[in-house]
Amino acid sequence: MDAHGWLAGTVGYEIYVRSFADTTGDGVGDLEGVRRRLPYLADLGIDVVWLTPFYPSPQADHGYDVADYLDVDPVYGDLAGFERLLGDAHDLGLKVLIDLVPNHTSDQHPWFIDARSSPDAEHRDFYVWQPPAADGGPPNNWVSHFGGPAWTYDDASGEYYMHLFLPEQPDLNWAEPRVHAAFERILATWFERGAGGVRIDVAHSLVEDERFRDNPMLAEPVPDEATPGEIFDRFTHVHDLDQPGVVDIYRDWRRLADREGAVLLGEVYLLDASKLARYLDDDALHAAFCFEALKVEWDADAIRKRLRPYVDLSGDRLAWPLSSHDDPRAATRFGGGEAGARRSLAYLTLLCGLPGTPFLFQGDELGLEDGELPDDVAEDPIARRYPGTHGRDPQRTPMPWRPGEHLGFTTGRPWLALGANHTAEHTVEAQLGDPGSHLERTRRLLAVRRTLPALTDGSPTEWVVDEGPVVVIERGGEVLVALHVGDGQGPAGLVLPEDSRLAYASDDSVTLIDDELVLPEDTAAIVELDAADGPPDDAPLDEEERRLLDAAREADR
Repeated sequence: MDAHGWLAGTVGYEIYVRSFADTTGDGVGDLEGVRRRLPYLADLGIDVVWLTPFYPSPQADHGYDVADYLDVDPVYGDLAGFERLLGDAHDLGLKVLIDLVPNHTSDQHPWFIDARSSPDAEHRDFYVWQPPAADGGPPNNWVSHFGGPAWTYDDASGEYYMHLFLPEQPDLNWAEPRVHAAFERILATWFERGAGGVRIDVAHSLVEDERFRDNPMLAEPVPDEATPGEIFDRFTHVHDLDQPGVVDIYRDWRRLADREGAVLLGEVYLLDASKLARYLDDDALHAAFCFEALKVEWDADAIRKRLRPYVDLSGDRLAWPLSSHDDPRAATRFGGGEAGARRSLAYLTLLCGLPGTPFLFQGDELGLEDGELPDDVAEDPIARRYPGTHGRDPQRTPMPWRPGEHLGFTTGRPWLALGANHTAEHTVEAQLGDPGSHLERTRRLLAVRRTLPALTDGSPTEWVVDEGPVVVIERGGEVLVALHVGDGQGPAGLVLPEDSRLAYASDDSVTLIDDELVLPEDTAAIVELDAADGPPDDAPLDEEERRLLDAAREADR
């Protein structure tokens, strides 16, 4: 398998399983709900489905606290149901990535239950233990992503165990060879079952400084009202994240994955292009998410400055998330309401033009913004630990499928409110077949991308404009992608070569007349250069697209 694996040229879609589709009436999404909606995803133009954790779990962090890496939590179904899902996915030409959590387990995992039973326990060294500091406190100043120290004292042994997340999520010790062997068996099992690969949770966090030195502080004191994220960011994480040796773990996994035709996609949350590139050596991860795409503001100069270094260093080894279950949705980040939705589609157009794999989060295709929740809703562990905040709940609200009770997500009581701002008009059923809807514009975008080889074959990327409100890239001299972020001055014009063709526009107000592309603010376009013999400009659905649309409607019923 080549450096990219089978990811090259694909479009990905993240499913937060709890919130996608419930078939049992218990208010929690399940694997059968995913299976029944696979035709909708295939017709949308998706190639890769990433499923968030569905393993047995106490659900302290909604599945990212794993108690058994080889089974399915009954709330989501069972292994037979997962196998049916895989079979249907493969019949539709879809690949399925499962979410692997190698940094930590649940404190209810048999390994940890044994490890804390005695300092001499068989699995003691599966986890990171340290003696107290001289004053009896934590071994160092490391902090948790979820607030507080990254250490919890174990009364029975008089030692601290490490957890970069919740105390219920003890960190594994990757200096222990048996941990390596255990995860190679886990990977092999899921690959044999038919998984197309794994998305690796916090892939940069597995290895720690051997001497457990303090992290330098950037600023102090920390304000009493600081959020967990603000506290975490007060430190330079030179000893607890992105340590030497972590990429070697993926080199071992890569050999196993390549033998099975599977791919490794890393959640490498490093906002540094050169550091991220290290994980994408040809014998390491096949691809990694570029999280700068989730952080950049709605500003043309910022988009160019912050995304270009990643493209230059890692090219089509990148996955470009539009939104995720951990971050505010694109429509919210870019202003909310109709303007936010319009901008999110324009931004997705740019991401579809960059080398690599664009990734949608469920509901992005509908233009959803974060759900507006009652003040007393607190399901996310961050929200539960810090009253008055919603944590990540707003982006995790259930998927709206059709008008009616609970917008078609469940016949029971949803585990999380749907959001007061998510209404019938935002549902899949309401948008299907409406050429001007966010859903149908997204469908056309993904279809157009598939027809233009320069967007999917690794063709070189040139950043055409260095300043101003329009971001312009050219791929292989064949395709141009332009995003007008806007500066309050109205439409922008670009003079293009003769015989250029408007292949896609994020809004009907975009025009290409007499070789001049006119982009109103908050719109984007894909233009095929030198397309004298090409099809007509961005057009209504053709017969094949109508057939796919009818199939999607039938699946939704």
